[in-house]
Amino acid sequence: MSRPQIRHLAMFVRDPDKVAAFYRSVFKMDVAHKAEATKTEGKAWFLTDGYMSLAILPQRLEGEAACGLNHFGFAVDDTAEISEELVAAGVEEPKKRPSTRPYAEYRGCDPEGNWFDISQHGFDSVETEAERAKRKELAGVKA
Repeated sequence: MSRPQIRHLAMFVRDPDKVAAFYRSVFKMDVAHKAEATKTEGKAWFLTDGYMSLAILPQRLEGEAACGLNHFGFAVDDTAEISEELVAAGVEEPKKRPSTRPYAEYRGCDPEGNWFDISQHGFDSVETEAERAKRKELAGVKA
């Protein structure tokens, strides 16, 4: 297996529009995806520098997550293989992420409880599990 690579960071912020504008202006990051606010979730920005992706997620006082870094994500060749290695290292088996999430398939944590995402799909394109399956179906690839 090739070395897993950190390709994604996510942070909770009070003003996603302002923070996204900052990173776009100062660091010339491009918008990979923008999720509009819904009744249950606030507006989120997904920016990229062409290599790393940065999720800027809305933090609310009544929410469970504090402002700041929330998780980071590894791109891996094989999620099953890395999951086995994590369990062998003494941490909880990674959990499947909701199928509507456009990036990582699994969420794990280190011995201190710091979250990280694990993705075989990667962080280069915005694509939910259903969209990935449809793309593979159209290409004649069995899931």
